[in-house]
Order: sequence, then structure tokens, then C-alpha cells
Amino acid sequence: MLWWHWIVIAVVLAAAETFLPGAVAIWFAASAAFIGLVMAVFSDLPWQYQWLGFAILGIVAMLLYRSYRNKYPEVTEQPNLNQRGAQYIGAELVLVEAIEQGQGRARLGDGVWKVEGPELPAGARVRVTGARGAILTVVSA
Repeated sequence: MLWWHWIVIAVVLAAAETFLPGAVAIWFAASAAFIGLVMAVFSDLPWQYQWLGFAILGIVAMLLYRSYRNKYPEVTEQPNLNQRGAQYIGAELVLVEAIEQGQGRARLGDGVWKVEGPELPAGARVRVTGARGAILTVVSA
């Protein structure tokens, strides 16, 4: 393979990263680009060594990135974004339907949510302690 073949592979893999989750293809794109640069200098490198270098560099780069991400996780200002139920943990609500057999309903803003918790009458104040999908876990406030 020629050096520019590796550059084309790098561009294709980098473009594929926009459609693939998990930050995997980008590391193989970087690996292909590096092999392309090496091939520009050492053009007589056998194809077996080219592919072996590509595979090893891609895997090592991906593992190093994942290790870095595990050690330094991404911090966000809104950790519960797109987890609507989790956003309400700690909020106090009023039951519109009594909690009977562990299930009831509570008013939250202009809507009504299903709640799980101890037996309580309608009108009781409850505090949200957790969320399981669209069902809020509550305790007496």
C-alpha cells in the first residue's frame, strides 16, 4: 500500500466517527494517518507490517483514551439532562391520588406523575427520593 492509501483510510474512518458511538473509529483514523506518515518516509515497509502497526496503534490509542476517560470523567453542569425523573429528586409534591398498594399519583408542576412509596392519603406532602423511568419514588415529607 502507498502512503496516500493510509491517508484516505484515515479520512474515511474520521468521517465514520461522526456516525459511530464510543470514540473508536477516530483512534484507528489517527493510527492510519500515522502509518501514512511513516510510509511517506519509509516507502519500502511491507504491507504486513503496515497492517500490524495500524492494528496495534489503533488498539493502544483506544485503550489509553478509555483509561484516561475512566480516570478523569467528563464533568457537566447538568448531569441529569435527559433524565427528567432524576431532576426532581429532593422536590416536595402533593399527592392527588392516595398511595395504595405502593402506587399513587402526585402533582408536579402542571402535570401528574406516578409515584411509588408507603401508604399515604391524597393531599399528603411527599418528597421525591428516586426515579425509575417515569415513576418517582417518594417518602412522606
